[in-house]
Amino acid sequence: MRAFLVAMLVFLSGSPAWAWGQNGHRVTGAIGEPLLSKKAAKAVKAVLGTESLAEASTWPDEMRSSPEVFWQKTANPWHYVTIPAGKTYAEVGAPPEGDAVSALKGFAATLRDPNARLADKQLALRFTIHIIGDLHQPLHVGNGTDRGGNDVKVQFGREDTNLHAVWDGNLIDRQQLSYTEMTAWLSRRITPQNLKDWANPDPLVWVAESAALRDTIYPADTRLGYTYAFQQNEALDTRLMQAGVRVAAYLNELYK
Repeated sequence: MRAFLVAMLVFLSGSPAWAWGQNGHRVTGAIGEPLLSKKAAKAVKAVLGTESLAEASTWPDEMRSSPEVFWQKTANPWHYVTIPAGKTYAEVGAPPEGDAVSALKGFAATLRDPNARLADKQLALRFTIHIIGDLHQPLHVGNGTDRGGNDVKVQFGREDTNLHAVWDGNLIDRQQLSYTEMTAWLSRRITPQNLKDWANPDPLVWVAESAALRDTIYPADTRLGYTYAFQQNEALDTRLMQAGVRVAAYLNELYK
C-alpha cells in the first residue's frame, strides 16, 4: 500500500511522467541490442548477465514506485531535460539537481571505472539505456511551462488524458502490437543509410531533435483521435528507431 501511495504522489507531482511506456522502451532496447559491437556486447553481458537491453530499459521506471529517497528525489530529474523554446541545451545547461544529460555523464564515468561495484554499474547501465529512450520522446525535452505536456489536458479517443501520456503510451498502445512485433516491423525499416545517419552518440544532438519536434506536436484541438495519431505516426516511429540505433551507438562509443 505504501509503495502504491508513493507512486501516486509521483504521478501527481510536478515532474514529467514516464517516457514511451514499457513497450516503447523495450522496443528501443531490442532494436539496439543486435547493433552492439562485439566489445560492447561483451561489456554489457559482464554487467547485466542474461538480462537483455529490452528488460533493462524499463527498470528505472519500475523503481520509481520504491519509497526510497533515492528514487523519489535524487533520481527523479534524470528522466528529462528542460529547454525553453528558442534556446539550446548548451545555453541553459542542467539545473542544480541534475537532469538526464548530466546523469548520462555520471553513469558513463561509473561504467568506465574498473573499481566501481557491480551493483553501481548495473544501475548505471540500466539507467543509461532508459535515458537514451527518454531523450527521444519529444516531451521529455520540456519547454519549462507545462511539465512536459502533462498540464496539456486532451481527450484521446473518448478518454480524458494529457499530451504527455498520449506520447508515452497511447500512440503506441493503440497499435495493439507486442514490443517484439513492433521491434521486428521497425527494424526491417532501418536502412544502411539510416544506420549511418543516425549513429550519433552525442546526447545534445538527440535533445535538439526532440526540442524541434516537440514544438510541432501540440494540437490545435484538444480532442485527439485517429487523425492526430495518423499525423504523428511517422515521427513516433522515427524517434523509436533512432533511439534504438543510438542505444547501440552510445554503448559502442562508451566501450570502444
